[in-house]
Amino acid sequence: MPDPRFFDHLGPASLQELALLGSAELSDAGQASRAFAQVAPLDAANSEAIAFFSDVKRRDAAADTQAGACFVRPEYRDLLGPGCAALLTAHPQASWAAAAARLYAPRRHEPDTDQIHPDCELEEGVRLSPGVTIGQGARIGRGTRLAPGVVIGPGVTLGRDCLIGANAVIGFAIIGDRVNIHAGAVIGEAGFGAAAGPKGVVDLPQLGRVIIQDGVTVGANSCVDRGAFSDTTVGENTKIDNLVHVAHNVRIGRNCVLAAYTGISGSTVVGDGVAFGGKAGVADHLTIGSGASIGASAAVFKAVPDGETWTGFPARPLKRWLRETAWLSRMAGGRGTRG
Repeated sequence: MPDPRFFDHLGPASLQELALLGSAELSDAGQASRAFAQVAPLDAANSEAIAFFSDVKRRDAAADTQAGACFVRPEYRDLLGPGCAALLTAHPQASWAAAAARLYAPRRHEPDTDQIHPDCELEEGVRLSPGVTIGQGARIGRGTRLAPGVVIGPGVTLGRDCLIGANAVIGFAIIGDRVNIHAGAVIGEAGFGAAAGPKGVVDLPQLGRVIIQDGVTVGANSCVDRGAFSDTTVGENTKIDNLVHVAHNVRIGRNCVLAAYTGISGSTVVGDGVAFGGKAGVADHLTIGSGASIGASAAVFKAVPDGETWTGFPARPLKRWLRETAWLSRMAGGRGTRG
């Protein structure tokens, strides 16, 4: 369930109302008055939550889901378990997004209040520079310093002895001790999620958080997006350079280093002690094993085992890339052909 520090709960709503909002049709009109207060992914939903199913490759998850209701394409209706009410639609994700917007709203800064909200909590020794804004319910630990123009959103927790650079923006986040977030970084904005709807592409709700553990550094103008439903996490003592993008639901381990322009796509899991060279890119839903190294400008489309070094486009193990590069150089120079 979305964290109430960051999201206001607007429910419940009847299944009929949610169906109308999502341009869906109830397969069983007798279910219309059932009330729902939650949305959740298919494999995390309970009987009080509404989910969506659109990928036939996940037919096992559809059959096993505990969701009380589900937006689904008509042709996939029979893949749902018997206890799950079906809402039939050509656009399950977009319909689910409409239901989520009805049941939850991201908490924003209250209008017409002081820049430092009276409901925030500042421990002893917090130092605030001119132009700092702190939202309701935020908590900031002892000895933390906020540079000019910093914006701390409602409910955010900042640990002790942190340093937040000028014009950094932090929302929907829980941050540990001794964390350095440099100028212009943005923590906790919505991740990139979109789906086709009956009137065009719509944004999918991002109902998760960002968790940053102790000793992490986030460089200038880098972005760490909040999760779509679960959390985006950055492990202890990881160091992120300037102009790095960490997408929603990514999990980064401890003592990793990410050089400038690195991009980690959504739901990728990065082990401990992983190093990324500048401009490295990783596709979504992959696993980068602990101790691995990803070379500069590498484009990773497959899982990387523990301890291996990969580089190239597409990325592959370093020794293989060196052999292929050497062979290509010989062929291009004519030294590999027979006279």
